[in-house]
Amino acid sequence: MSTDARNVDDYIAQLQQQLAVNPKCANHHYNLGVAYLAKRMWQEAEESFREALDNSPRMAEAYVQLGGICLQRGDIDGCLNYNRSASGARPQFAVPFANMGFCYLQKGDPDRAIVNLKKALNRDPDYVQALATLGSAYLMAGQADDARPHLDRSLELAPEFGPAWNNMGLYWLEKGDKAEAARCLAKARETGYEVPRELLEQVA
Repeated sequence: MSTDARNVDDYIAQLQQQLAVNPKCANHHYNLGVAYLAKRMWQEAEESFREALDNSPRMAEAYVQLGGICLQRGDIDGCLNYNRSASGARPQFAVPFANMGFCYLQKGDPDRAIVNLKKALNRDPDYVQALATLGSAYLMAGQADDARPHLDRSLELAPEFGPAWNNMGLYWLEKGDKAEAARCLAKARETGYEVPRELLEQVA
């Protein structure tokens, strides 16, 4: 946010003034989209990111943000397609590959998820979300032993990352250790992560 903006509304007003002078500035459109996201103004954010891409078609971050808006609407395929475009625009950017991995996991395709998450980690080996999601993908694929090192690494980097604790709970359930699974799920809940009720029932 601009240093002289007191709040998001001030920042939005400043960006709108700047765009009135320079309507083709992709960065201003992108920043305006991010500001709208902060206010949960999804339609305005989407329009701003599209304007950013109209003026800078290879702005990978704008594709990623549009994918996030699709995800907010429950449109997994839309999210997947925007992140595919982001990966094409900037092939060394880890984020779209991690997001595609997440989308494939949501679609029940752990094999494609694993391929994309590995690509994300090739670009950024310490990407916590990608590590935790790769662990989840291996669990879904029935490869619990392959999941473990990625979950361990994600928790080493981010001990308060709830999804990784949740996935570690799944790992221990897979291994038949309900006590350790319960401990991990409790840690997930301590971070504020909402553990699925059916999972809690399995370790009760």
